[in-house]
Amino acid sequence: MAWVVRGDREYYYRSRREGGRVVRDYYGSGDEARLAAAVDAERRRLRDRDREAKRVERAARATAEQLLNELAAGSDLLVAAALLAAGYHRHHLGEWRKRRGRRD
Repeated sequence: MAWVVRGDREYYYRSRREGGRVVRDYYGSGDEARLAAAVDAERRRLRDRDREAKRVERAARATAEQLLNELAAGSDLLVAAALLAAGYHRHHLGEWRKRRGRRD
């Protein structure tokens, strides 16, 4: 998608992939070329707008995920404190079990 200067004239070409090769379509220098360039510019603008919207969405999701992870870590800490206070322990750093043989 480029204007190419040859001599003192500009010509518009649109590049596209066909199979594994790049093929350039010729549009000339007249009204058809200007229309093709405008269509390509609009497509590019819409693609960039969509890309930016997705980037903003990913950033918002990452922030929400970070806040959720912090909440989960705080909740885990509170649960562990409550279980320890109630006389439980972590068996081999796994599941919580009530201690045997202790009287409070």
